[in-house]
Amino acid sequence: MRRPLRRTSALNVVLLLYWLCCLAPSPVSSIIVTTPPEVHASKGDTVTLSCSFTSTSRPTSRMTVDWSYRPQSGGPPMMFLHFSSRAYPPTEGQFGGRIRWQGTPARGDASISLVNATLNDNGTFTCTVRNPPDVHGSTTSHTVLTVTPRVPSIRFSDVAVLLFFILLPSAVITLILIGRMMCPKKERNQSKAHRSPIEVTEGDEYGIPGYNHKEDRAKCCDLYVMDSDEEYYLKDFKKRPPEAEGYADSHC
Repeated sequence: MRRPLRRTSALNVVLLLYWLCCLAPSPVSSIIVTTPPEVHASKGDTVTLSCSFTSTSRPTSRMTVDWSYRPQSGGPPMMFLHFSSRAYPPTEGQFGGRIRWQGTPARGDASISLVNATLNDNGTFTCTVRNPPDVHGSTTSHTVLTVTPRVPSIRFSDVAVLLFFILLPSAVITLILIGRMMCPKKERNQSKAHRSPIEVTEGDEYGIPGYNHKEDRAKCCDLYVMDSDEEYYLKDFKKRPPEAEGYADSHC
C-alpha cells in the first residue's frame, strides 16, 4: 500500500512544478523602449524624434508602433501615427503631411521626423512599441519637444558687404588726409629752393641791381669833403637796413 502513495505524491509534485513554471512570468519575454527626455528646435526646423527598442524576440509582422501627442497646455493624448508592417502617417489635423517615418524595426529603430516645426507643436510625444510575445517591460517612452522662435542669423556674405561699405570709404578718406598733410611740406620746400622773379633781391631796393655790399664797401680813397647836407644824407643812409651798409653815393 505504501508504493502507490509514494508514486502519487511524486506525480503531484511534478505537476505542481510544471504549473508554477508555466504561470510564472518569463524573464526573457520583455521589451524596453527608450527616447530622449527632451528635444529642442527652432521654428521651421525638421525635428527628429528618436525611438529605439530592445526585444528578446525578433520583430515580426505582429510588431506595432504607435506615436501619440499631448499638448503643452494639457489634455488627453492623441495618436497620430501607427505602424504595422508599414507606416500610416497622418494626412490631416495638426500633423497632417508633416510626419515622416524614419524607423527600421529590424534594427530596433522606430524614429520619426517632424517637418516644419511650429510653436504649437510644443508638448509631449510618446512612443509605444509592442512585439509579441514580448509584451512585458517598458513598452512606452516620452519625449518633451520645445520649439522656440528662430533667432535671425548673420550670413558671411552680409558681413563682407558691410565691411566693404564701411572700410573702403574710411580707407579713401584716410589716404586723402595723409595726402593733404604731405603736400604743404613739399610746396614749402619748393618755395625755398626757387625764388620768384619779382622777388626783391639784396640791394635792389636801393635801385642798384645785383649790389654786393661786401665788394663795394667805401674805401679811404673814395672819401671826399661833404657839406652839411651831404653829411645829413650820410647819417640817414647809415640808418638803412644792414644790406645797404658800405654803400657810397659816389666814387672818387
